[in-house]
Amino acid sequence: MDITVQELKERLDRGEKVNLIDVREDYEYDQDNLGGELIPLGDLPHRLDELEDRRDDEIIVQCRSGARSAKAQQILEQNGFSNVRNLVGGILAYRENERK
Repeated sequence: MDITVQELKERLDRGEKVNLIDVREDYEYDQDNLGGELIPLGDLPHRLDELEDRRDDEIIVQCRSGARSAKAQQILEQNGFSNVRNLVGGILAYRENERK
């Protein structure tokens, strides 16, 4: 299941606590981020234990454009995470939506 940038922005604007995982690289995160937890895609399979306590919670995965986060979504779902949502269009679409 996916989540739109509009839906995420509304939830963040309301101050809602979301489990947002950014699967980009450190340097990308340093340039711009939405405040999510940084777990680069390549590290994700080795860091699943860090997310164990959130196995049944909604987890939103995000990257630059949505491609890496779609892979992250697949990895998490294959490992028993039941409510993983991919941010459609990633941070690029999120920032574009803010400019509208």
